[in-house]
Amino acid sequence: MKTLLLNPPSFEKFDGGAGSRWPATREIESYWYPVWLSYPAGMLPGSRLLDAAPHKVTPQQTAGIAADYDFVVLFTSTIGFQSDLRLARMMKDKKPDLKIAFVGPHVQVHPDQSLAASEDIDFVVCGEFDYAVVEFAQERPLREIRGISYRKDGKMVHNPARRELQPEQLDQLPFATDVYRRDLVIENYNVPFLLHPYVAFYTSRGCPALCTFCLWPQTLSGHAWRVRSTDNVVEEVRQAVRLFPQAKEFFFDDDTFNIRKDRVLELSKAFKPVGFRWSCTARCHSDYETLKAMADGGARLFIVGFESGDAQILKNIKKGATPQMARTFVKNCKKVGIAVHGDFIIGLPGETEETIQRTFDFARELDCETIQVSLAHAYPGTELYDHLVRNGFLTDRPLSDSEGHQLPHIEYPGLNRANMMAAVNHFYDSYYFRPRVVWRIVRKALWDAHERKRLYHEAVQYLRLRAERQNYVRRGATA
Repeated sequence: MKTLLLNPPSFEKFDGGAGSRWPATREIESYWYPVWLSYPAGMLPGSRLLDAAPHKVTPQQTAGIAADYDFVVLFTSTIGFQSDLRLARMMKDKKPDLKIAFVGPHVQVHPDQSLAASEDIDFVVCGEFDYAVVEFAQERPLREIRGISYRKDGKMVHNPARRELQPEQLDQLPFATDVYRRDLVIENYNVPFLLHPYVAFYTSRGCPALCTFCLWPQTLSGHAWRVRSTDNVVEEVRQAVRLFPQAKEFFFDDDTFNIRKDRVLELSKAFKPVGFRWSCTARCHSDYETLKAMADGGARLFIVGFESGDAQILKNIKKGATPQMARTFVKNCKKVGIAVHGDFIIGLPGETEETIQRTFDFARELDCETIQVSLAHAYPGTELYDHLVRNGFLTDRPLSDSEGHQLPHIEYPGLNRANMMAAVNHFYDSYYFRPRVVWRIVRKALWDAHERKRLYHEAVQYLRLRAERQNYVRRGATA
């Protein structure tokens, strides 16, 4: 079957589930690569990977493109699910015999409800979907495909689970970057704290950390940490450097890149002779020796989820880290010359006005190069979701506005949704509107016209959303 692998235009400028662990329309237009979809796309001759939002493809245009295919694999999300159902209907209106599979954590957690939501969904996949969708495209009967759920004779059928891919199988997958070269325009992918353009892919799957809010390890990728071999990773890096000479950096978008010291040291040593610049996700447990080796191997920046400056909240979410670990880690990163982008979350269990202030102060103390502040979102399938439902803290309010921007949907005694939204704006203001931070950002654009233009557009987008958040707070979170 001629197959379309689709990261759908759930909202305009939406950073969807196929690339983002936290699907949303960002403060600043940003897109992660749809890495998950690239693997089956690379295994199916004649296929296409369509990442709609960054390529400005509308739902109407998407439906028209899908009409040229026999089978569509759509990576949905909790936020975008209803929009994606409408798109599925549009696609089948254009081509009634089109087959559509929904994949991603949302349908994995709710297979029955997802199938019941629309007859337009022919089947859903639970967990890693690489081979399940390939087998269907190769016309294997549904009953023989592990890890899928579908309707038969008015009943829901759940086939036996499929084992997670093992390291040797990860090495056998096609390179994501081959598919990028064929189907994507890398200049369309922007993340404010990464150099532009950038290219991202995975060197591993899974994460052994037990963070209660983190979606992928509790659903799609699992807690079992499985790695590609060093030789396989370096081969893709060398090829990507050749394929994308315009790329200013490469990003290893693993659930957590720096889990095991010996592997990090081995990869960093192997990267050094390639002579390229890279960034990655990281936890704050690596020691100075490891960080120095990474810097020597070309590392430029880490994305680190610090989440909170309150030790008890970190325990509540099973973060496996402490504020003091974060302080030591950032201090060592600065010593070796690696920048840190810090992620923080407002509204985790135990949050109060006092803990929010503690996190404000903590973030300013760390003084990361850049930060992101998110509202806590409890996705079905996570321990956080179960905890909030059990304790009555989860409201029935939507997770996003009509454009896909985050809205608070959690409330605690003494801390309502308007408080949380106001805290996000205050957090950004108190962090970025400091003279030395403003200078740190502006100085990079002084002699680079491309960066000046980028910074201007990002500032305009951020200030627009900041004003919308202020309106939300003034309305008293009635949305």
